[in-house]
Amino acid sequence: MHFEILVEDASGKIALKFILEKILGPAGQDHTYKIFSYKGAGHIPKNLRGTTDARKRILLDRLPRLLRGYGKSLQNLSAAVVVIVDLDKKDCLEFKQEMLNILDGCNPQPRTLFRIAIEEGEAWLLGDRNAVKAAYPRAKEQVLNGYEQDSICGTWEKLADAVYPGGSKKLKQFGWPHAGQAKCKWAENIAPHLDVEANHSRSFQVFRDGIRKLAGIET
Repeated sequence: MHFEILVEDASGKIALKFILEKILGPAGQDHTYKIFSYKGAGHIPKNLRGTTDARKRILLDRLPRLLRGYGKSLQNLSAAVVVIVDLDKKDCLEFKQEMLNILDGCNPQPRTLFRIAIEEGEAWLLGDRNAVKAAYPRAKEQVLNGYEQDSICGTWEKLADAVYPGGSKKLKQFGWPHAGQAKCKWAENIAPHLDVEANHSRSFQVFRDGIRKLAGIET
């Protein structure tokens, strides 16, 4: 089966390269997949048409047009679209329903899996404490112990406080581009160590199991 994976930022794409190989095997072996990263999630447009310049690559704003396009291009193919976004401060059920409403407006509808990282993608990294420690042996135990899995707590800041010298406060002083680079580095360092069977993030488990179901992988 082929998967078209849409994720809201570059760090998510980096992490997913490792995660998908652990779930599906190397690309091209039994399944194929392409991962497309965007420059932020943005918002679902009220008219489901999209208003921003496509070159700005804002995922949710582009999503209605993307799904309509996939409905046509993937028709009659063994393929699925997987949309992965952070929950941030949204209501999970309402947010997912808003995305399902986009799909309802597509004719034909592409086979689509919506998955939400709670609160942010870094929750999936923090879901495997051993992976964090393997990548960052000096990670602060007190911070890791104080993290409540999949809680709305400023997740990337928690990871920064655990592994970045000076923590999130220091990192924020350099501005967002530097923080984005740090997030990519954490994904690159931690994701190879992730055990997809032992991840404590419920939102990760739901993602993993959804991918396996689409791929017909029995566990």
